[in-house]
Amino acid sequence: MDLPRLLTLYYEERPDPEDPHRRVAFGTSGHRGTSLKGTFTEAHVLAIAQAIADLRASFGATGPLFLGKDTHALSEPAWATALSVFAANGLEVRIELEEGYTPTPLVSLAILEHNARHEAKADGVLLTPSHNPPEDGGFKYNPPTGGPADTRVTRAIEERANALLKEGLKGVRRLPLREALGRARAFDYAGLYAEKVAEAVDLEAIRASGLRLGVDPLGGASLRVWERLAEHHRLNLEVVNPTLDPTFRFMPKDHDGRIRMDCSSPHAMAGLLALKDRYDLAVGNDPDADRHGIVTRRGLMNPNHYLAAAVHHLYTTRAWPGAKVGKTAVTSAFLDRVARALGREVYETPVGFKYFVEGLLGGWLGFGGEESAGASFLRFDGRPFATDKDGLLLGLLAAEILAKQGKAPDELYEGLAQALGRPHYARLDLPIPPEAKARLAHLSPEEVKERELAGEPILQVLTHAPGNGEPLGGVKVVTASAWFAARPSGTEDVAKVYAESFQGEGHLKEVLEAAMALVGRVLGGA
Repeated sequence: MDLPRLLTLYYEERPDPEDPHRRVAFGTSGHRGTSLKGTFTEAHVLAIAQAIADLRASFGATGPLFLGKDTHALSEPAWATALSVFAANGLEVRIELEEGYTPTPLVSLAILEHNARHEAKADGVLLTPSHNPPEDGGFKYNPPTGGPADTRVTRAIEERANALLKEGLKGVRRLPLREALGRARAFDYAGLYAEKVAEAVDLEAIRASGLRLGVDPLGGASLRVWERLAEHHRLNLEVVNPTLDPTFRFMPKDHDGRIRMDCSSPHAMAGLLALKDRYDLAVGNDPDADRHGIVTRRGLMNPNHYLAAAVHHLYTTRAWPGAKVGKTAVTSAFLDRVARALGREVYETPVGFKYFVEGLLGGWLGFGGEESAGASFLRFDGRPFATDKDGLLLGLLAAEILAKQGKAPDELYEGLAQALGRPHYARLDLPIPPEAKARLAHLSPEEVKERELAGEPILQVLTHAPGNGEPLGGVKVVTASAWFAARPSGTEDVAKVYAESFQGEGHLKEVLEAAMALVGRVLGGA
């Protein structure tokens, strides 16, 4: 990565507000892009920050704003840009001064803790592109709910920010960074997290067990937090790689040859996997620590398998009366079987953690999880802990499972699979033209004419989520022992095709082939 060029273009590129590829656009986790393509620049950050300053009161936020950043190269200048705008607009901004970097779940927790005690509600901003490559930048907004903003909020921010870009940023107010820093207030995010996490995970059981734990932050913002957790709770925990380098040049390449800090990828996690025999359990996080990778003596757990083990452990060790199990439409149906065995109802949503926020806040969702290794859950007493994905929390939970059950999460999963049926899961990307993406996103169930899928009668053709009725942005086809879902990518000209079968790898292959054929036929007229 050409770091000087990346940073120079952040300041110098001027995005064309008429170009749809260079406008502000919030996906499932904020606005993302890179200065190398003019899709994430100072102009974008100025516009988004001013839009939030203009609109946050309408979202219910009149108190402080919690501001954090991860370790990507563009996160630091974007953080400084956002701070300069927020300070100029008179906001009380709270920042981590000493340790510099702030994981996403720590901002969520800070918002919830503040709002539980104050009438003037807080919100938060994270400068992070999550697990994406080193040259990427990202801007996430969490309203007073503490979790990812819903579509109503992000649409309003997009419209205001793009209007500011079109006006040449004339409505943007900003201060010099030194003055903005002088107006900000220091906040101990890591200290708050280390104190409060014991209300959601049995840290005493982990400490008493003496488990040898390894952690790889993958060069991310969780580094100092894991160190604080180990110190505060006297855990036998070692950070295996404390390197912080915005180029992430120490990272093993992912499956496609690119550097990507994806803790669910065995390629990206190769460094930690090589050390697995040193530890009873090991954990990896992406740069903003909203994702988890769980490594046992057998290797890296499949994210769907870990979610199932986590759900079973949580709902057999916590009371949470009536709390449902939250999952997205493309997460393993094995969670449905686990929930059914536990007598719990499943709440199925479209892709996006924002759909779990209301349930976690209200306590009627005990857990919300995504197949992409993102999840969160309630405290022991049923209050929300973090309403955003929390990779640290799920890593600690894995240690709790081993400490209290005497078996690693993969062993727990294996027992469940033997009892409830073994799932086989896959995801493929199918290249499609842009016009076909729009067609796929707006399919109607009637357009699926097939009556069978891989030899089984089709029971459901879904274009809206069963849990909340929101559009899936694609289609899901369900049989008694299999399903597939297809949805367009938000950033690439591909259809993401997910499939699962409880009849073995051979049947999964048939499901995938039928899914690809069905998608091809339906989109053939696009």
